[in-house]
Amino acid sequence: MALRHKPSFFSVPYCLELACLGVLLVFMPGVAAAATKHTLVPPPQQRVAVAPDHRGFELLPSRKAYYPWGFNYGNRGRLIEDFWLHHWPTVARDFRNMRRLGANVVRVHLQYGKFMLSPEKPNPVSLKLLSRLLRLAEKNHLYLDLTGLGCYRVSDTPKWYNAMNDRQRWKAQENFWRAIAATCAPSHCVFCYDLINEPLVPGSRQRPGQWQPKSSFGGYDFLQFIALNPGHAGRPALAVRWINAMTRAIRSRDKKTLITVGLLPWIPKWGWISGFIPRVIAPHVSFISIHIYPQSKDLTQAMDVLRRCAVGKPVVIEETFPLSCTAAQERHFLLASRRIACGWMGHYDGLTLQDYHKLSLEHRLTIGEAIYRSFERMFVQLKPEFVRR
Repeated sequence: MALRHKPSFFSVPYCLELACLGVLLVFMPGVAAAATKHTLVPPPQQRVAVAPDHRGFELLPSRKAYYPWGFNYGNRGRLIEDFWLHHWPTVARDFRNMRRLGANVVRVHLQYGKFMLSPEKPNPVSLKLLSRLLRLAEKNHLYLDLTGLGCYRVSDTPKWYNAMNDRQRWKAQENFWRAIAATCAPSHCVFCYDLINEPLVPGSRQRPGQWQPKSSFGGYDFLQFIALNPGHAGRPALAVRWINAMTRAIRSRDKKTLITVGLLPWIPKWGWISGFIPRVIAPHVSFISIHIYPQSKDLTQAMDVLRRCAVGKPVVIEETFPLSCTAAQERHFLLASRRIACGWMGHYDGLTLQDYHKLSLEHRLTIGEAIYRSFERMFVQLKPEFVRR
């Protein structure tokens, strides 16, 4: 997004090479009558699984290590749902360009209101576009981090959805995930289902309909309560109950794809303010996903947050970017993070290094675009150190 927003998908607010990096040629005999011809076909994508040591990922059945290395996807500050119906060539071009930059995973955000016509009825048009996205990812040898249940824009969120109580909303969310998982289960290109972006467990009872904490950032609200009533069992316990409910819905349609939750970071003096505590939720997710934006005023904090995520499961830095630090400081953090993390995702906003170079020559490069350019340069340079072959 333009830097007036938190870069993500688009963003908002990576770790591994595909088993088939490079060009692998497979020749298949033509159909019986045309046996003299051969057809060039791409190698099949392998499923991503957690490695036996629980410190990283591997591809099955080859057992080759996989390190997610990629981007949160967006285009000029837009969500994919803003343009994929009528401007599919834009999506196709961006996926090719992200692959050329060295990405092997792309995070895509799916808003609830775009995929559900009612609490029980999925939107067949959106599911068809999701199927098309799967084929595009396979074609470009990219894996997908599918982040669901987004309510980023008020105008995209159905009023009936916000009018629900906790029980009704959870059931509606389970239906969303059943529809997504049923669509994606046949494909191996889904790296993971991220249940929700930056969820919150309320510390006190919220007003009816108050599902978001009024944390708008550049026109988007990335935070969302998972309940209005915190109950009496404690915030971490409620987080686990919600994760388990969504996981059961997914597993009813897809038994194997990895599941995670994109977490807000630990904050000094506040701790895990979201109520989602890594050591508590770890037994209930496939790996820990954390969002970390290093701060120039305290560069040690980013690594402190990351250390608190080392709880016996792989750790993926699902969002990071030099939003509040210099590119050099972001680079230092990324290099240091390899001691703990095994996956990294920055942000892509629809332009390549060539595009930024042209804008610079024309003296039209904005400050935000200059930051995106600095990250893409770093992304290309660092790939050999992060994606082991």
